[in-house]
Amino acid sequence: MSDWHQGRLGRAVTAAEAQLLNGAMDDIFGLELLQLGVWGSGRELLQGSRTRHQSIVASSGPLPAAAADLIANPAHLPVATGSVDAVLLPHSLEIEPDPQAVLREADRVLTGQGHLVVLGFRPWSLWGLRAAASHHGFPPGLNRLISEQRLRDWLILLGYEITAARHYLYLLPYESGTPGRGALRRSLFNPLPAGAYLLKARKRNYTLTPIRVRRREHAPMLGALVNPTT
Repeated sequence: MSDWHQGRLGRAVTAAEAQLLNGAMDDIFGLELLQLGVWGSGRELLQGSRTRHQSIVASSGPLPAAAADLIANPAHLPVATGSVDAVLLPHSLEIEPDPQAVLREADRVLTGQGHLVVLGFRPWSLWGLRAAASHHGFPPGLNRLISEQRLRDWLILLGYEITAARHYLYLLPYESGTPGRGALRRSLFNPLPAGAYLLKARKRNYTLTPIRVRRREHAPMLGALVNPTT
């Protein structure tokens, strides 16, 4: 996959996604943003982050120089529960063998009002058709493609609220042509259906307020007479 990222099409996809994330993460603040998985040749996707710190977790190597801050299994992160303000999954659910375990682990490390941003390729697109026709996946290394609706269902079951959705990548999945702004917007020169999507969701933790059962107060009895009360 690193070779694909160095190619013209891979660089165009990464640049388009970095621009897209620059706007999507405009209202995400806090101390820490965690990117699960290395995507691109460096830290391009984190350029628009407004959190104080950004960290990249990689599952294995070889890795580009200074691309990862931590080597760990994305399904078993050495990160404290509820300590991260935002998690970015750049096609990580399509690469890792157990996407639901990765999603649950991202949910575990997020704070109560944390943000989750996911990038994915659309199965019913030219990109999805090429991935299905390839023996090694496309881009190389992808195990599966997860539809936007399926991901929405997973997030809703985990108690998330979908706050934004965006379709992009109006490009042919080939090196031919000159990728430009059509990667993000459909136009007369790019009438193709979108090849990828972005989903942004916010974690919702509702605190349950226990209801105290009021005891029925019985008037104390003195002999056969009732005590005087106010």
